[in-house]
Amino acid sequence: MWSRVLLPVRWAVNGVSSLLGSQRSAVSTTLLTTLTALAAQGLAPTAWADVEDIRVWQSPESTRLVLDLTESTEHKIFPLSNPNRVVIDLSDSKMLIDPSAVDIAETAVAGIRTGSPSKNTLRIVLDLNETLKVSSFPLAPNDVYKNHRLVVDLKRADTGQSVVPVKEVKAPKGKARDIIVAIDAGHGGEDPGASGPRRTKEKHVVLAIAKKLEKLLKDEPGYTPFMVRTGDYYIGLRERTEKARSANADFFVSIHADAFKNPKAHGSSVYVLSDRGATSETARWLADNENNADLIGGISLGDKDDHLKMTLLDLSMTYQRNSSKRIGADILKYMGNISYLHKRQVEEAAFVVLKAPDMPALLVETGFISNPGEERKLNTSSYQQKMAGAIFNGLKKYFKDHPPNGTFVENRRNTVPNASSGGTRSYVIRSGDTLSEIALDNGVAIAELRRLNGLSNDRIRIGQTIKIPNS
Repeated sequence: MWSRVLLPVRWAVNGVSSLLGSQRSAVSTTLLTTLTALAAQGLAPTAWADVEDIRVWQSPESTRLVLDLTESTEHKIFPLSNPNRVVIDLSDSKMLIDPSAVDIAETAVAGIRTGSPSKNTLRIVLDLNETLKVSSFPLAPNDVYKNHRLVVDLKRADTGQSVVPVKEVKAPKGKARDIIVAIDAGHGGEDPGASGPRRTKEKHVVLAIAKKLEKLLKDEPGYTPFMVRTGDYYIGLRERTEKARSANADFFVSIHADAFKNPKAHGSSVYVLSDRGATSETARWLADNENNADLIGGISLGDKDDHLKMTLLDLSMTYQRNSSKRIGADILKYMGNISYLHKRQVEEAAFVVLKAPDMPALLVETGFISNPGEERKLNTSSYQQKMAGAIFNGLKKYFKDHPPNGTFVENRRNTVPNASSGGTRSYVIRSGDTLSEIALDNGVAIAELRRLNGLSNDRIRIGQTIKIPNS
């Protein structure tokens, strides 16, 4: 706040000193020191942190309010009960909008009213429909939002984040389970993501693609989609992964639309977690007090020493990254049929949203929304459908070859007659494949693969067809 107070002071000092010639240095120093002291004592004019707007975002688990302020300011926030409400006190502030005009329909906020408990203090009272936990934090201006902001989060008491046991997924007795695909539409709510030349927001485009992918999976036997974000609201990056894990997802795909300062940049791309990101994430899981949960296929880490824990987690992360690369390669092939590929191979990056130790995860950049041509395509329902179809076809192709145990897709594959294979199926070697990884993926010994295919060693080549036992 003082920056705006002292800036006119400096202008005044410069104006006076310019009239004093050779004596201006000593005079200006004395004058600036005096005026600065007055400002610090509250005797100089203050900059008011007025509330210019209030936006409300509702998610299934929480409500977020964002206050646009003309300046940063101190604030106090506390809940009250009987009735449920939250009080926000802002120093040196005025309300410049009508609180009753704020859209709070279908949110946990029943009403917004204001008052003034003391001079120069603005009190905002949020009347709530239920008891909620409250937290808040300020945000400085950025490229998207020019104002200072105060973010207020209201969450239900039972939505605390925790690591939950997963991957011990069971279907009803005698029935194969579906493959669960977690679909994460990037950004949302107060975070619009990238914007195109025609002001198309990334958050809207990727949610539309995600919903079309959800529909394709719903219509495909053996698959169940899980939408991480179902509407226009923000979810934290690690919370997205936790939601997918809580849903026992077999695969996690995060959908985005890239942007670059050069509008000529264009093309689609697919990312997996980098080696560096995997290593740091393994260390984080080990440092987590809650890592005694069954993180890997029902294997509890609670009774293992640190070295064995690190080994198990490292093996799991490596396996998931390799699986992610293969799914990504399949998706890229289909994406290449409908769009230019910015990168023709699966890229690696340390995206936080990909850091899960027990499921394959990909981040798909559907195009550059900053490119005028790709922005136009991403805005059309037909292109969104094609992009959703490419992701769908890629993941379906992978799971046809590598279905999780106990799934409908695995049962269907194993019961399809294959007279020429004698109880085996064919697999074409792709870039990045190793015999040991193929054996691990299919639950068969390397020695059995060598015997079945007449191999004297583990050397294989791209395009080579090998036989894999059906069970």
